[in-house]
Formats: sequence, C-alpha cells, structure tokens
Amino acid sequence: EPPDTTAMALCGGVGASALPSELIVHIFSFLSARDKLRASAVCARWRECLFYPALWTELRLSLGGGPGPEETPKLEFLMRKFGSFVRELQLEFAPVEGYLGPGRAAEEDAQFAGRWRDALHTYLDQVLFVLRGLRNNRNLQKLSLYGDTCILQEEGILDRGHLGQVDQAGKKIKEIQLLFEEILANSRQVKWLSSAFMLGMVTPSSLSMMSNLSASSLQHLSLLDSQLPSLVPFGELERLHSLRSLALDFCDFTSEMCRLLSGRDHAPLHRLSLLLSGAAVPDKPLDATPSEGDWKALVRSSANLRVYVMALDVPSQDLLRVLKPSLPLERIHFDSYSCCASEGTVELISLQYPKTLTHFILMRDPVEREDAGFPDLSDNRNEDPLVLLAWRCTRLSLLVIHGYTVWAHNLIAISRLRGSNLKVLAVSEESIDFDQDQLVFVEEDPVHNLIKEVSLGLGRPWHPMMDTSVVLSEPTQHFYREMQRFSEGV
Repeated sequence: EPPDTTAMALCGGVGASALPSELIVHIFSFLSARDKLRASAVCARWRECLFYPALWTELRLSLGGGPGPEETPKLEFLMRKFGSFVRELQLEFAPVEGYLGPGRAAEEDAQFAGRWRDALHTYLDQVLFVLRGLRNNRNLQKLSLYGDTCILQEEGILDRGHLGQVDQAGKKIKEIQLLFEEILANSRQVKWLSSAFMLGMVTPSSLSMMSNLSASSLQHLSLLDSQLPSLVPFGELERLHSLRSLALDFCDFTSEMCRLLSGRDHAPLHRLSLLLSGAAVPDKPLDATPSEGDWKALVRSSANLRVYVMALDVPSQDLLRVLKPSLPLERIHFDSYSCCASEGTVELISLQYPKTLTHFILMRDPVEREDAGFPDLSDNRNEDPLVLLAWRCTRLSLLVIHGYTVWAHNLIAISRLRGSNLKVLAVSEESIDFDQDQLVFVEEDPVHNLIKEVSLGLGRPWHPMMDTSVVLSEPTQHFYREMQRFSEGV
C-alpha cells in the first residue's frame, strides 16, 4: 500500500508542503482571522490556500481600545481580498482607553482629548475599509456592527461639534452612509442586519435602499443610534414580512408599529429588544409607545414573543409608563449613574411578569464616588422587593445586583426560594450588608456563614462577586451583546 503521506507529514516524515491543499484549508478553518493571516506568511503554498472562499464565509472582528492605527493596514488587506466572499460579518469597536463614563467631557483632559481624536480618525478609516470591501458582495447574509459610544457620543446623543474637528465637512461620514446604502441595495439575501451606535452611518432613509429580495428575507433588524427621527420608519417596516426579531429604541417603538407587526401579513415576532435611555426621553416622548391593547394584540398574533428591556438612567415614573401588564417581559436590565430603581418598580415587575421573567439585572455605578452608601430597596418595608421577586417569578434563572444594598439574610432567602434553578446569582461584595440584630444568632464569621448558607440554598458553591468589572461593562455594549444572544437561533 502507498504510504500515508498525511500521517507522515504530521509525524515529521515529510514537509508540510506535501499536505493536500484541501487539508491545509481545513486546518486553516479552525484559526482566527488574525492567525490565518500570520499562517499565510509561512510560504507561497499556504498563502495560496488562504484565498479559498470557503475560509471566509464568517468573519468576527474586534477593533479599537486605543488610538493606534496599526491594525488598519491588516483590516484593509483583509476586506479588500475577502470582503466579496464573506457571508457573515460581525464587527465590534472597543472603547478608547481612559474613558471614565458620563460626566467627563473629553476637553477636561488634554491627553484624553488627543487619544479621542486619534481614535476617531482610526475609527472612520476602518469603517470605510470594511464597507468598501463589502460593496460588491451580493451574497451577504449577516451584517452586525457595533460602534463606540464612549468616545463617539456624549450623554447618548451624537456631538457634531467634536466630529467636525476630525471629519471636516463630513466627507467621510457621507461616504460611509453612501457605502452602507449601496451594500443594502446590492444585497440579495440578507437575513440579519444590525447596526448599533455606528456614528451616523445609518440614516432614516437607509432602509429604503434595501433590495426587495433582502427585505423579503430579513429575519432580524436592529438599528440603534439615539438619533432623531427613528431609524426604522413605519413605511419601511411594512416591507419586512419575514421579520422575527427586532431591536430598537423603546421611544421609537410606536403603537402604529405594534399594530403593524400584529397583522396577518407579517410573520409572528419571536424576540423584541428595547433600549430605553433617560437621555433620549426629553427629545423622544413616550406618548406614542404601545398601549395595553396594542401589546395584547401583538401577543395574540405572536404567541412565542419574548421581550428584553434595558432601562439606562431612566426615572421610575417613565419606566412605569411603558411597562404594560401584557408586555411579555423575559429580561430586564436596570443600569444607571444617577437615577435609582425604586422598590415600587421592582415590585410591579414581580407582580406583572411572574410567569415570563427569567433575567433581572440591577446595576448602579454612581459618578460621584463619595456617595453615602448604596440605596436600600427594602428600607421601611416588611418584605424585601428582591425576595418577593424571587418568590413570585418562578422562572427566574439570572439575578445580578451591584450598587444597591442587599441584606445577607435576604440573599439567603433568595437562594432558598429559587434553589438550583437560579443558574446565576451575582452580587458584588460591596453591595452586601449585615443586619446587626441577625448577627446575634450567628456564632461563626458572618461572611463565611453567608457563603455557606447561600451555597446550600443554590446546591452549588457560591461566593460574592469580587471583580465588578465583569458586570460594569459599557451599558449599550452589554445591550448589544445580550440582544445578539437573545435573538440568535430564532
């Protein structure tokens, strides 16, 4: 029998150049985009294998994090060579280093302002290379883009003054908008379209450029940019008959849209992700959002609909206006710098959504670090609203809390109520407090006792969350990623 050349190559009997091209391509398929490019520099044969279209059907890129443009030439090469092959492209820009959150303008720190300008220059160039590479791709099926809200926007609203310092006369932004529209016009089978905070790339007229073929095949749409007016005009939504997943600004989700999606001409909606930003509410009133009757009609036509809501620095009175009883809420995320969730809001959620709620995240990262303690939702109450939430919401599987006081005995009660069904219980160490009256009955160290009792309640080892950076991600980035997971597979 002839010798097994593949086995010999792997054992060092012959050089790697003896491997069949198909096998080299198969091995390359397990590498990241960056490692593929490195491997292609080994020899001419490997470089030839790099250009097989089958290697570039899916591309996931993460860029940014600083002003350095060293990745730009690699990105330009990647998109120029393979942009017409890719079927799924996911691109995410990381925040510029040094960003400290709302309340800090770039001009307050000359060094940060310089990094901001450099990062914005790099960002615009990189977006242009990506879109230029895709402009002739007629078989693109999934396009998912996330920009950098930290450096590109101030308080959630695009600051055109800052942008003018870098892109004079808006030439680059205009080219970006035109390229995006060209991609939508040339596409024939886009099923997933997502753009979040891509610095003016999407305009209210962008969707009108989408080809009829892609409009009829589109199953997921997510357009977020905190701009006026809505990026998803009602007239364009009428064309999207196959839509099964939608994500947009809560203020832009109107009664008219809700009724349209309830119609017989549209496929049942399975996932709806809504971002409610307190910074946008003054310019985007909530008066036009769906009524209780609108939600009932939508649920009747979309029996499997589940909703994910992030409330970002939203006063409780505004949130209570939009959380209607018939809204099929599965996940809710409170995130704030200045506003606090009220005990009444938490109790309303537990009363209205006991059969649907699975994820509850309560985050507060105050700008003023000298704040006097964390707010206590159980203050002046017989029953803690978080304990009531765990008791009423029988499907609760994830509970994350930081920036609010959680009493140790209530945390033990929550673990016992939900037990092993509570897959994630993450509470920051600094949020946990101990009732001195309760400590009278505890003989051992109270922290050790808490860990032991919660672990027993959950049926697995548990510890307080020590590293809050795990949960203190940029809120809109968290929304984007959670929305992706929430909608994939529908």
